[in-house]
Amino acid sequence: MTPTRPEPGQHDAVDLVFRISTSLIFVVAGLGHVFRPEQMVAQLEAAPLAGLATSLASAEVLVALGGPPLVIGGLGLLAGARTRASAALLVVVLVPITVITHAGSMESMGPLFKNVALLGALVHFAIHGAGRYSVDQRKQAVPPSP
Repeated sequence: MTPTRPEPGQHDAVDLVFRISTSLIFVVAGLGHVFRPEQMVAQLEAAPLAGLATSLASAEVLVALGGPPLVIGGLGLLAGARTRASAALLVVVLVPITVITHAGSMESMGPLFKNVALLGALVHFAIHGAGRYSVDQRKQAVPPSP
């Protein structure tokens, strides 16, 4: 079977769906940190490397600090606004969360590799930007005023 070339605009639509589906994971997780901090604290305290994190600050403080960047970065990615910076912010937050909560436990191999896949998606957006249907693209299309 010979692969077919995508129709014009298909890549743009796929980029949009990819960006939205990736961003919503971070928005929902960040809102969990904000509105269900007790549950997030319990998960952090039960994590394989919780002692490493809580040697820096209490679990409550870490959860409180983790929520806003997840929401802000997720919303930036969702809108395609400052996409590269939003993706970079999410990488900075996701890497320590992944190491602390998933590394060193056979039970969390699925979530570990989900986060690895998310890191791949974030690297994609950090390098390629948001795509055609985004605030970033709209700003580029507007000519500067005289």
